[in-house]
Amino acid sequence: MTNTAPLTFDDLVSALSKGIKPKDQWRVGAEHEKFGFDKSTLRRPTYGGPNGIHAMLEGLQRFGWAPVEEGGHVIALERRNAEGFTASISLEPGGQFDLSGAPLLTIHDICSETGQHLMEVKQFADLLNLGFLGAGFDPMWTRADVPVMPKGRYDIMRAYMPKVGNLGLDMMLRTCTIQANLDFDSEADMVLKFRTSLALQPIATALFACSPFTEGRPNGFLSARANVWTDTDPDRTGMLGFVFEDGFGFETYVNYALDTPMYFAKREGRYIDASGQSFRDFMEGRLPALPGERPTAKDWADHLTTLFPEVRLKQYLEMRGADGGPWSRICALPALWVGVFYDAPSLHAAWDLCKDWDIADHERLRRDVTRLGLRAEVAGRSVRDIAVDMVAIAKQGLKNRARFSGGMVDERGYLAELEDIADSGVTPAERLLDLYHGDWQGDLTRIYRDFAY
Repeated sequence: MTNTAPLTFDDLVSALSKGIKPKDQWRVGAEHEKFGFDKSTLRRPTYGGPNGIHAMLEGLQRFGWAPVEEGGHVIALERRNAEGFTASISLEPGGQFDLSGAPLLTIHDICSETGQHLMEVKQFADLLNLGFLGAGFDPMWTRADVPVMPKGRYDIMRAYMPKVGNLGLDMMLRTCTIQANLDFDSEADMVLKFRTSLALQPIATALFACSPFTEGRPNGFLSARANVWTDTDPDRTGMLGFVFEDGFGFETYVNYALDTPMYFAKREGRYIDASGQSFRDFMEGRLPALPGERPTAKDWADHLTTLFPEVRLKQYLEMRGADGGPWSRICALPALWVGVFYDAPSLHAAWDLCKDWDIADHERLRRDVTRLGLRAEVAGRSVRDIAVDMVAIAKQGLKNRARFSGGMVDERGYLAELEDIADSGVTPAERLLDLYHGDWQGDLTRIYRDFAY
C-alpha cells in the first residue's frame, strides 16, 4: 500500500510545532509507574490468573475506566474527565502499572487525580491480595522472575534490546518512574525549556533517587533506575548534546528522530518488526519490513514514543529523570517543573544555574548522580547546593503563579518534601539504606509493608 500523500520533512516538523500553545492554555500532565506484588509471596503478578494484572484491569472498570484491547487482551484502560481530557492506565513490559494522567490546570488537580487513582487501585487490589510499591527499581526480583505482558511492541523491544546495550531488559522489566509533561508557547520557549530541563534533569534524579536495592540487597547505586539508562541504547537515550548547540529547534529534533533506528510499524492492529531499520528509508518507501509503503502521521507519532532521552519532545516536553516513589513525590515532580517552567523569571533563574555547563559536565553529572546523589558535583558546586537553589526557584515560581486550591492554599506545599531532601542532603534512597541497615536488620521484605501505597 502506498499513501496518496506521503509525509514530508515539513510534516514531521509541523507535528511537533503543533504543540505550541498560548500561555493561558498551558496545562501539566503527570505520569507514574508502580510495581504490583502479591501480598503473600511478594512476587510480581502475572497477567492472567485470579489475582493477575488482567483481573486488576477488569476490576477497575467499575470506576468508569473503558478497556483498550490488543490481540484479544485488555492491555490498557481509558477514562475522560469532566473537561473531556483523557487519562489512561497502561502496562509496562513487566506489568508495572502506569497512570498517564489527563492534562490538568494545577498541581492541586494533579494530586487529586493521583489520589483518586491510588484509592481505586488499592480498593480493588485489596480484594485480589495485591499491593503496589513506588520505587525506581524492583528491589527483590530477577529479570527471570518478572512476568512479561502480552503487548506486541514489547516482544520486538525484548529481542532488540540485548543487541544495543546490557541493561535494556532491566529498563523494561524492573524500573519505574515519575514523569511530568509541560507546554511551551513558541519554538524559542521550547528551546529554553528543553535546555534548562535537560541540564537540570540529573538534579531531579538526585532529589528523587529511590532505587538502592537489587535482588534483595544494596546495589551500590542511589538510583539504579538512572544507571540502567546509561547502558540501554545509546542511539535513543542520554543528554542530547545537540540541544545545547546554536540553531537547535524543531527541525534538529526531527533529524535526531529520523536518525534513531526504528522498533516497529503497526498495521491493522499488528506490530511489524522493523527493529534497527531507518525511518528515513520508510519516508522513501524503502523500509525492508514494509517494502513500498510510506509512513503515516501515526507511524511518526509511534516512532517518537520509542526515543528515550532524559527529556523527550512530542507536542510537549516530558521530564524523564525521576525514580518512582510515594504519592507525595508524584505530586512533587510536576510541582518542581511547573514552578521552574511556568513563571518566566523562574525559568531564566533556573537557566542561570546551568547555562555555563558544557556537554562533558552534563554527561559526567548524569552518571555521577546515580551513585552519589546530592553529593555529586558539577562546575565547582555540589548537587545539593544546586538542588536547594532549584527548589527555591520553583517555589518562587509557584508563588508567582498563584494557583489556589479550594482551601485558598497555593501550590508551594507540594515542594515541602523536596525542600527537606535538598536541605538535609539525604536522598530517599539513603533513608531506605539507613532503614535496611538499622530497623529492618537486612530484611528487605519490610519495604513492601512499610512503603506500599
